[in-house]
Amino acid sequence: MPEKLSTNIKYLKGVGPARAAYLAKLNIFSIEDLLTHYPRRYEDRSYFKPIKLLEDNEVQTFRATVVAVEERKPRRGLTLTKVTVRDDSAVAQLVWFNQSYRKTRYRPGMELIVYGKAERRFNTIQLVNPEVEIVDEVEELLNVGRIVPVYPATENINQRVLRQLVRQALTDCHPIPEILPGNIICRYNLIGRDQALESIHFPPDKDALTQARRRLVFEELFFLQYGLLYLKNRNKHEFQGIKHAQDGKLSKEVLARLPFTLTTDQQVALQEIKADMEDTRPMQRLLQGDVGSGKTVIAALALVKTVENGYQGAMMAPTEILAEQHFHTLSRLLANLGIRLALLTGRLTKRERDQVLANLRNGLVDIVIGTHALLQDDVHFKHLGLVVTDEQHRFGVRQRALLQAKGKMPDVLVMTATPIPRTMALTVYGDLDVSVIRTLPPGRKPIKTYSVTGEMRGRVYNFVAREVAAGRQAYVVCPLVEESDKLEARAAVQMYEQLARTYFKGLTCGLVHGKMKSQEKDAVMNAFYSGKIQVLIATTVIEVGVNVPNATVMVIEGADRFGLAQLHQLRGRIGRGEHQSFCILISDSKSEESKERLAIMTTTQDGFVLAEKDLLLRGPGQFFGTRQHGMPDLKIADIVRDLDILLEARQAAQQAVTRPEIFNELQSVLKLRFGEAFNMIFYN
Repeated sequence: MPEKLSTNIKYLKGVGPARAAYLAKLNIFSIEDLLTHYPRRYEDRSYFKPIKLLEDNEVQTFRATVVAVEERKPRRGLTLTKVTVRDDSAVAQLVWFNQSYRKTRYRPGMELIVYGKAERRFNTIQLVNPEVEIVDEVEELLNVGRIVPVYPATENINQRVLRQLVRQALTDCHPIPEILPGNIICRYNLIGRDQALESIHFPPDKDALTQARRRLVFEELFFLQYGLLYLKNRNKHEFQGIKHAQDGKLSKEVLARLPFTLTTDQQVALQEIKADMEDTRPMQRLLQGDVGSGKTVIAALALVKTVENGYQGAMMAPTEILAEQHFHTLSRLLANLGIRLALLTGRLTKRERDQVLANLRNGLVDIVIGTHALLQDDVHFKHLGLVVTDEQHRFGVRQRALLQAKGKMPDVLVMTATPIPRTMALTVYGDLDVSVIRTLPPGRKPIKTYSVTGEMRGRVYNFVAREVAAGRQAYVVCPLVEESDKLEARAAVQMYEQLARTYFKGLTCGLVHGKMKSQEKDAVMNAFYSGKIQVLIATTVIEVGVNVPNATVMVIEGADRFGLAQLHQLRGRIGRGEHQSFCILISDSKSEESKERLAIMTTTQDGFVLAEKDLLLRGPGQFFGTRQHGMPDLKIADIVRDLDILLEARQAAQQAVTRPEIFNELQSVLKLRFGEAFNMIFYN
């Protein structure tokens, strides 16, 4: 990346250390960050209206000459500055409150361009606090008289400041060097980067803006796709993996032991995984399936296959309680088969941990199930053959690579119960082959889902109490207040105290939230799992949690605050046993979009349908939070709106990734885009 673009933002004229600190809140640390801090929308201030034709209560632009300037102080603490302007058609008053500097800024005879909301009062036209540019004062109009960018901003960094800083950066760095290969620019008819950045910030017209956006969206998606495809290509072709033999006696016996028949989807997924494992190329496969679709048993059969071939298997889960659940599930499934299992989590004593580590190192453990503890430097395997990560969206490329590095190119299987729309899978999991389990095992009763207003709250909680009295258990999920563990914890505590005092008086209630220590959370979850707690009041920490077949009710307060994918994950905590389950969504939102989203929840339980709807309704946003994947955030691309460009960028990346010399050409850009994850992804 050229030196100027990587310069610290504090050295840009007009910034300095104090303003740099405010810009940091917008994730702007360098000139490149500023130039890729794209406008969120635009205002067309290029059309000048005659003053006479200004419409009441409409935001408009006009050009006029200053006639008079006056200042009055109608009362203590209030200063009124009034500038009278006119054009060939009429007169208007510009008014500011407590902005005395305006009195000396404008003088009769000055020509102004004015942008603001016009108000017609008593036969006068008035604009309060308009935006004004003095025509003779600026070489280039940035705030009026053109299509004007509107940026995400923060305190002490307003729109005018951002526009001025971007203009300064564009001037200082001109011409901005190209970062896409020339043949790609020609083939896909893209404009140059210098022109694109100029036009995305200060478009001369709408056509230039369209071309600029297409170029920058393509560029962003190209580098993301190139990184993913490079990783996939390297793993497939540059490394010799483990070639597992076809199923032997042990694999066949475990399959025969299952108390159920695999669904068609499970059988297809298992065959795809086995084919990968029996190949010399390292497996890099994503297994995605809805909540309760039976992914764990497929992972277990894959782990047995690697053990049968003389290797060790590792399974990583995002929480201790989920790791323990997997450990118990596999222990039951593999009992009396001579397969040695171990659990490695943070709650082991030093002595217990040291023993597990020694056994792993010496090959005395066949399958280890654990949390992030598996990633620590002192965890060594004798012969690691297969790595499985569960709830993949909680981990990422970097963590996956760390665990894989503990063996000699072991096979990798990653699983997620979060159904991923096709566009999202291309974007986030472009380095993986994908297997999908869509159908649920037979016998699962559909969860009855209802959307109600707060007026029904009393009836809802009385119903919960009746279910508990009948021997069932229930969840109550508190609303997502905002991205703050502290606020969510407070909301959860208040709800817990209120419910325990009223509707659930006499019942055993538990509370879990993000501010609790993991040991405290696990203790409460274990008590719920064992049936000692009847009603669990929680925040979304239970989104990925234990399997409690006896839990039949899920109440979600403030359901409008959640996306469909998250609501579906929460609903997936119930419906796992023989009894009918109920999910009740409580919302007082008047928003039509919220009502539509909750209505969709009541009509379908297909997670893939819901994921697609969620993406269309809410946009991609941070569908998983790409940063934790080691993936760069999308600053301008919208993978729903820009699917055509995504497919073009992927095609270009597929062609580029086959040419080794291009990687050398793009290294500096990839390093900037992928940040800290660069070395782990590209050089591990």
